[in-house]
Amino acid sequence: MTTANKITLVRILMIPAFVTMAIYYGQSIGRGAPLEWQRYTAIIIFILASVSDGLDGYVARRYNQRSPLGVVLDPIADKGLLLSGIITLSISNWSKIDPEYGRFPAWFPVLVITRDAVILMGTAVLYFLIGPNIKVKPSWTGKVATVLQMAAIAWVMLQLHFLPLIWVVAAAGFFTLISGIIYVLDGVRQLQAAGHANAPR
Repeated sequence: MTTANKITLVRILMIPAFVTMAIYYGQSIGRGAPLEWQRYTAIIIFILASVSDGLDGYVARRYNQRSPLGVVLDPIADKGLLLSGIITLSISNWSKIDPEYGRFPAWFPVLVITRDAVILMGTAVLYFLIGPNIKVKPSWTGKVATVLQMAAIAWVMLQLHFLPLIWVVAAAGFFTLISGIIYVLDGVRQLQAAGHANAPR
């Protein structure tokens, strides 16, 4: 249990704290009496969790603390924080004025979860058929999708209005879809290279 992994575990423990504050704040808006301290607490927790992502990576590299446990925990923490933000802000309205700026449309979390599920299942299939030599390379579209998903979360939590929220969500959804297609095509290519993609005759 290295220092880097302890930081990652703390980040995982921040997720339910963020979700709790985010939902409570949405409920306070529903009652017509917004409790702004809950909003600020949720934002601070989310920022701290996001910053800790870079911190545990730096500690792992700087002090040579890379470990098999960290390889598993880090993506769980990253994806857990991102998905919790998207799902929570899809079921909880954060806008006192315009609900269109207070929550994500239902299709957005469905798209993000579906893409991640397809990638997870596809990786499992590749591992089963090809073995540990599979190569799951991050695509630039996937990185852009992650950045835009984080931007969409910030748009709701900070209640930014200089661009319509739906534009940011649509951009994030587009790159999420494209990156999912790219990952699937790459998986099919690896299956073909290993001789598993064509049915026997």
